[in-house]
Amino acid sequence: MRVVIAEDDALLREGLVLLLTGEGFEVAAAVDNGTDFLAAVAAHAPDVTVVDVRLPPDFRDEGLRAAIEARRRRPGLPVLVLSAYVEDRYAAELLADGKGATGYLLKQRVGDVDEFADALRRVAAGGTVMDPEVVAQLLVRRRSDDPLRELTPREREVLALMAEGRSNTDIGRLLVISEGAVNKHIRNIFAKLGPAPDDAGHRRVLAVLAYLNG
Repeated sequence: MRVVIAEDDALLREGLVLLLTGEGFEVAAAVDNGTDFLAAVAAHAPDVTVVDVRLPPDFRDEGLRAAIEARRRRPGLPVLVLSAYVEDRYAAELLADGKGATGYLLKQRVGDVDEFADALRRVAAGGTVMDPEVVAQLLVRRRSDDPLRELTPREREVLALMAEGRSNTDIGRLLVISEGAVNKHIRNIFAKLGPAPDDAGHRRVLAVLAYLNG
């Protein structure tokens, strides 16, 4: 699986190269800015990318902007964004096209090699992966007029795990309920949030986007 990395911190960038190579990925390019990232994506046609939110020259959202531009040029390009802090606005922007194959993780998750590699593979396969800390903070920021208030407590638990990129099987295991019960809760979530009747993967992304924007 070919990867392109954009990370300005040289130590972390080299660490990502070593980590991913050790996990069986092929690192086609590792760059430190958005312009070189876009060029590397065009040159190497990666299966998945890893991008820091903040890149030179201003260290604001250059990495995110480069990731969004890369997906505009190559629709559906899998992108896993890394951030030093919880910034849920970036998570929502990344999901805005509703096509999946996106992830948002805090940099501290890189230390758990197995979990990080698994998250990257899920994004490469078209899934959506959201950092649990982002999800946890969103839970305490709900407005009184939030449409998600229509969800039951269990449905909110299921949606939070969906936002982390968990499969139905994982959700059932974590909540100690059957996969059939998980499917029922997800159908109810779709009905209450009203994602358009598209394929199941896209509907999951739209539900998570509603969760982030709520």
